[in-house]
Amino acid sequence: MTEAASTATQAAGGARKKKWYRRISTERAGLIIAIIALSAIFGTINPNFFSYTNITNVMRQVSVLAIVSVGQTLAIMLAGIDLSVGSILGFISVFGAAQIVSFGILPGVLIALLVSAAIGAFQGYWVAKFKIPAFIVTLGGLSFLRGGAFVYSNGMPVSGLPDEFLLLGSGSFMGVPIPAIIALVVYLVFHFMLTRTRTGRYLYAIGGNEEAAVLSGIKVGRYKIFAYCMSGLLAGLASIILTSRVVSGQPTLGEAFELQAIAATIIGGTSFSGGQGTLVGTFLGVVLMAIIGNGLNLIRVSSFIQMMVLGAIIVFAVTLDTIQHRKSGK
Repeated sequence: MTEAASTATQAAGGARKKKWYRRISTERAGLIIAIIALSAIFGTINPNFFSYTNITNVMRQVSVLAIVSVGQTLAIMLAGIDLSVGSILGFISVFGAAQIVSFGILPGVLIALLVSAAIGAFQGYWVAKFKIPAFIVTLGGLSFLRGGAFVYSNGMPVSGLPDEFLLLGSGSFMGVPIPAIIALVVYLVFHFMLTRTRTGRYLYAIGGNEEAAVLSGIKVGRYKIFAYCMSGLLAGLASIILTSRVVSGQPTLGEAFELQAIAATIIGGTSFSGGQGTLVGTFLGVVLMAIIGNGLNLIRVSSFIQMMVLGAIIVFAVTLDTIQHRKSGK
């Protein structure tokens, strides 16, 4: 690596550490306060909010969104976006379920994960090599894959999954839902990658200033493909878990999931401008989204109103991000 590349990556790492410590007392403190306040409000209105059953249900629900949001964080950190994650969930649900029924649990899951990673890598290749905006590429993927899910399954659920596979979504270990354990492992692995490896430093450097990263000798295209490959892989993993929960492959699975993942990522502090964001922040954003959704369900707020709330949250979060970057002159 050239001296310029070393300087660029060190600067990116230093900026990341500075943001980490500075935001502990500002953005993340605000998220934590909001989480506590909303929990108190919903718990007061409906005491069932704090019941063990509800908490474990929320953990199962939040785990799927949490896994998808890790991949979304990687994409947005590069000043991109992945609008296809919800459709990947639907396609892998029916495709993966069919593979599991035909070849067994382990081979079927591995095939499904490989295909989901390949889908993400293919989209990343178009973004990196042909310089097509990620918004356009993944928007096309959103439509193509959703249609592909219906074509592959003839619009019907894929049933006949083995009982052992269903434990993946409904089982627990020492009282903790298995999906929550998987999500925790995913966060630890990718947090380590972003904060302790050269790959993480390069991703921050590319998102912060792609031109400077290229001049520093960083293989920008390679890392973009990697990021979208991981986003596809994690969407596939989330799909396998969710398919296990709903007991069949569903072509409609994951509808609007991309919006929830984007909202959680932006609320967590990842900037649309790229080069900023942490998985700690994304996790807090996911938790906040889960509490809002679960709380509104418990107090019987219409699903249509919840859609309006989600839209308002996305606009509000992006507005705050824009204001912050105008103030910083970025």
